[in-house]
Amino acid sequence: MTTTGTPDTAGSGVYKIFVRDLVVPWSIGIHDHEHIKAQRVQINIDLCVREPDDFNADSYANVICYADIVEQVRQLADKGHISLVETLAHRVADICLEDSRAESVVVRTEKLDAITGAAGVGVEIHRNQPAS
Repeated sequence: MTTTGTPDTAGSGVYKIFVRDLVVPWSIGIHDHEHIKAQRVQINIDLCVREPDDFNADSYANVICYADIVEQVRQLADKGHISLVETLAHRVADICLEDSRAESVVVRTEKLDAITGAAGVGVEIHRNQPAS
């Protein structure tokens, strides 16, 4: 209990960090023409994270930064060609789960220009933090 008599639940729950509709030029695909020119890939991330002990501390060090995750995804795009959207989704999930405060992640990767008439095609994966 806190000094105000309310239950002390900080650190006992989870919250969600999300990135919506991040579009990154990516060299991705199995076809010859996909090795020549980068195409638009849209990425969505839902990352469940254990609450910090004290949100009231209002400290950047207590949270996982979504901007850092986005920067790491962009750096991944610069590392070279990936054949499968499944591989891309797993690599993004690995980035998100590097921090031990992360409990689980859902990653959706979509190629936006792959199929005429479709807004996007891709995969969605669900991963949990490996047991320690």
